[in-house]
Amino acid sequence: MEDYKDETVGISEEPQLGGEGEALGADKYEKAAALPVIIPGVQVANIEEVVKADPDCYELDLNHNRIEKLEKFELLTRVERLYLRWNLIKKIENLHMLTSLVEVEFFNRLTKIENLQNLLKLEKLYLVANRITEIENINMLTNLTMLELGDNKIKKIENIDSLVNLRQLFLGRNKITKIENLDNLIKLELLSLQANRIVKIENLENLTKLTELYLSENGIEQVENLDNNVQLETLDLAKNRLKSIDNINNLVRLEELWLNNNSIDNWKNVEVLKENKTLKTVYLEHNPVADEAMYRLKLRDIAPWLEKIDATLCR
Repeated sequence: MEDYKDETVGISEEPQLGGEGEALGADKYEKAAALPVIIPGVQVANIEEVVKADPDCYELDLNHNRIEKLEKFELLTRVERLYLRWNLIKKIENLHMLTSLVEVEFFNRLTKIENLQNLLKLEKLYLVANRITEIENINMLTNLTMLELGDNKIKKIENIDSLVNLRQLFLGRNKITKIENLDNLIKLELLSLQANRIVKIENLENLTKLTELYLSENGIEQVENLDNNVQLETLDLAKNRLKSIDNINNLVRLEELWLNNNSIDNWKNVEVLKENKTLKTVYLEHNPVADEAMYRLKLRDIAPWLEKIDATLCR
């Protein structure tokens, strides 16, 4: 699908000093010149040399190096963002002094979440594409608003009850079999559980602020238990085992509905979309109903307000 949402979030852009569309004045240039230098990602001999180059940096990019061990960060006095993607790191360690950190990224060879207890200001934690098997040792990080644990080997959602400020939780491409232990995350707005082993939609009753729910590439057979999730704007159930479209008439704000690659074969059932007047995009390709020559016309007849069908704009 062309606009399929990639759950891997890119590195934040540098802060802009000017307002929206506003050119920087002379005084703002002076402020910009006074800011610490952002150390870019380059091939480095060792961490210590990079840190010594500017111990007052607020953003340290060590992506795409061959760093094997975390060490020599002691001189950093105000770093807020630390990027360590695509290295050879096997253990989180020696970060205890970096108490000003608000964002950390690891795409490495980690097998365990550990040694983060001093990083109490963390707001965004990326632990994508590692070898982590268990969610643990993050219960003290109560300022987290975004947690990314996609592409690991996690089997169970657990030990995140205290993360009450989470707004985005990414757990795609793991081995999770059940949606559970999310009751306390009442501020959650985005939940991604793509490409797991989930067979039932459940235990989302308390997540009344959810606007985006991604459950593609699982084994779900029925749309159900979304009665309380009336704020949903995007619902992704592509590549599951659905034979019908059920229980979405209460989703009065739904704009994006992705149901491609299922087994929906009954046009009478598709007619339930008449109730969802806010729908803008529907994906139904690679279902039996999409094999008919008049498929798009039939779908437009049911929901004439649609703007896009299967990544193609409606005319």
